Amino acid sequence: MSLGNDDVFDEFLSQRGYDVPSEASDWQRDRQKKQCPDCGGLHEIAATECTVCGWMPESEAG
Repeated sequence: MSLGNDDVFDEFLSQRGYDVPSEASDWQRDRQKKQCPDCGGLHEIAATECTVCGWMPESEAG
């Protein structure tokens, strides 16, 4: 079974009782901005896609 570095780290943490989210599915809020859960980029509230890494919430990716 081949795992990426993030997968190995997530597996290590989950085996030790830590909650590891499988994948972020929505923006995080940071005051008056949206924050990309994938790369941490900040965007205006109206943003629908991260202009840094291209991430979009599953609900908007459809």
